[in-house]
Amino acid sequence: MIIAMKPAASLREITAVIARLEDLGVTPTVSKNEDATIIGIVGGRKGLELAPVAQMPGVAQFVETQSPFKRVSRDYHPEDTVVRAGPLTLGGGGFAVVAGPCAIESEQQIQDVAARVKALGATGLRGGAFKPRSSPYSFQGMGEEGLKFMQRAGKAHGLATVSEVMNVRQIEIMVRYIDVLQVGARNMQNFDLLKELGGAGKPVMLKRGLSATIEELLLAAEYIINSGNPNVILCERGIRTFETETRNTLDISAVPLCKQLSHLPIIIDPSHAAGRRDLIKPLTLAGIAAGADGAIIEVHPCPDKAFSDGKQSLTYEQFGQVMAGVAPLVEAMRGAKS
Repeated sequence: MIIAMKPAASLREITAVIARLEDLGVTPTVSKNEDATIIGIVGGRKGLELAPVAQMPGVAQFVETQSPFKRVSRDYHPEDTVVRAGPLTLGGGGFAVVAGPCAIESEQQIQDVAARVKALGATGLRGGAFKPRSSPYSFQGMGEEGLKFMQRAGKAHGLATVSEVMNVRQIEIMVRYIDVLQVGARNMQNFDLLKELGGAGKPVMLKRGLSATIEELLLAAEYIINSGNPNVILCERGIRTFETETRNTLDISAVPLCKQLSHLPIIIDPSHAAGRRDLIKPLTLAGIAAGADGAIIEVHPCPDKAFSDGKQSLTYEQFGQVMAGVAPLVEAMRGAKS
């Protein structure tokens, strides 16, 4: 349920309604748009009587909502959420690119990648230090040493760092080095991890699960926000379908749907969706056209020698070609909206 305040409601009236709701044992969430203040109601005991609140000064109406997710819903928060981590901004009408290798392999590698992707227009640096691999014999990442390398590379080149956290035990070490904590597709419904990330104090990039519905993705985001962290970035990284020509299938419809249902920014991951580098540019441009707030793209100095995911990693030249197509389309989309 939400309470819509009158456009002319005073701060004192709004504060009084919030205080009354708290006295009744519910948790109000407050957001504003151009016309009015919206107070979302989360929690409360069974049979809670809210009718007296409707008679309070400044209250315009109660609106029942059917959405299973509350705090991520546009009903509760009509305005877009903008997530910032240093030079990286996601949401608010722009298009940001996070780029880097699947895995951190050495300090020289991550420093080189950081310098090149920054020069080509990226504002975020991705790289895995803990790698969830399908085979236990595959490269599992450099761990804390890799995180140190990445932190130094990000600071040296003015890039926000993004890396995956795999379990609750890793959160403490990750927050020392990384700007944005990524939850991978396999952990989208690791609810203990999501709840702990609510108190991490860092933005969280939440990737859609391999076979997860959009509702399940948004409910996973609800866990993080409900635990105290409003800075959540959704990521459509492709879902598993019957198609075998690509690694996964990029659900481009998820972008406008999530924008309708939720105030959270959403980006795409064309690298994991396609699993092949020749499709990354068209999928990135499709994401811009669909309204995505950004993209996360794998880039490697020598993809054919990468420790992991070389087939879906771009060379510097190929990444430059992608970025050359991004700016004019972003400008064209802005013109179409105005």
